[in-house]
Amino acid sequence: MAPTLLKQRIVLTLINSAGLRGQEVINLKISDVDFEQETSHIRQSKFKKDRIVPLSPTMALALRKYMKAENPHVWLFNGKQPDGKYSIRGLSWVMRENLKKTSISKSVNLHTLRHTYATHLLEEGLDIVTLKNLLGHADITTTMIYLHVAQCEHIKPHSPLDTLYGRLEK
Repeated sequence: MAPTLLKQRIVLTLINSAGLRGQEVINLKISDVDFEQETSHIRQSKFKKDRIVPLSPTMALALRKYMKAENPHVWLFNGKQPDGKYSIRGLSWVMRENLKKTSISKSVNLHTLRHTYATHLLEEGLDIVTLKNLLGHADITTTMIYLHVAQCEHIKPHSPLDTLYGRLEK
């Protein structure tokens, strides 16, 4: 069940669609979203690193609809804080409250959306190094945690020579 409030639906979907940390999504400014290039610029995240993440065309459409309806000013997601941005507590509350409306019995939190993103990309064949960069991990061993969770198609062990030789005969 998706949240009924547009802002809540968009913020949770953005986290899930781009593998963002909670802190990253609340720190997004409108100017960080590039609709032309279909990317989002994540600035000074964990380890004070910047990175660019893809913005799904579907997510871009939803963000445009949200921005037209909510008219955010500087921050993509306005909040009640004096600085005008959404708080991490508020974001966690949104997740908890919307989980109560579902039949999900597992322990789920905001970070679960990031894990889901990473696992799906691995299952779809994305290489681990690219995933490391998308997630903004400093160390590949952090990213490798997802390998044991992902249900990847296993390829029968074989010699590359047989594959190459087979191509040459055709």
